[in-house]
Amino acid sequence: MFYPGLHQPSDAKHFHRALLSVNRLRDRVTPLPGIEELIIDSGAFTEITTHGRYRSTPAEYAAELRRWSPEGGPGSIMAARGCRVLAAVAQDYMCEPFVLGITGLTVADHQRLTIERYDALLACDTGGIPIMPVLQGYRPAEYVEHIRQYGARLTPGMWVGVGSVCKRNGNAASIEAVLLAIHRERPDLRLHGFGIKTTALGSGLVRDLLYSADSNAWSYAARKQGRNANDWREAVRFAERIETMPVQEVMPL
Repeated sequence: MFYPGLHQPSDAKHFHRALLSVNRLRDRVTPLPGIEELIIDSGAFTEITTHGRYRSTPAEYAAELRRWSPEGGPGSIMAARGCRVLAAVAQDYMCEPFVLGITGLTVADHQRLTIERYDALLACDTGGIPIMPVLQGYRPAEYVEHIRQYGARLTPGMWVGVGSVCKRNGNAASIEAVLLAIHRERPDLRLHGFGIKTTALGSGLVRDLLYSADSNAWSYAARKQGRNANDWREAVRFAERIETMPVQEVMPL
């Protein structure tokens, strides 16, 4: 399943499913129109690369999620009728070398902080919205180690994000190596790839190993080619291309 990443919540009405950052939803006071399936992202990339930290606590993030809970409750504006918030992504810490350069921390530190934030968010009332844990690392073995650090938190068949792969889309083999390492350790997990572009999704192995993915690469491509980087129709065309693009066949796992 592919979830286009959108800039504007108002564009959600044009999509069956999409991903929106909590940073875009925070100031909205009316329900989302139209969309049926939504993932709420924690805005990790912007928060860490721009500010070097999360500006909101897990409790504050949870309070924002309650506003979008289909269960309603005090202060909830709810999503549009028929819309399901499938998951909210935990406040993870990416592990690319340039991100570590921003925080001054190590991969192990970022893995620890990712789990600590996940645990803190689980202890909050999110209005029934499930929290998607995120596996972090950079080398394949580091993702395996992070799985082991999560331990029993990762329940059988759980929907789990795979972070720190979006900057590797030019080399599908590096993404394949990460996903294979995770699959060999926990073949039951349903993996979500953050920021997966067409280059990587042209790999049959990447497609086989992912349950779902998101990307807003449509915006970057439109800007590079002199078109409107905020036009939702670019996202529609990008999603259609993902659905119909040829895929390199692979041997069964």
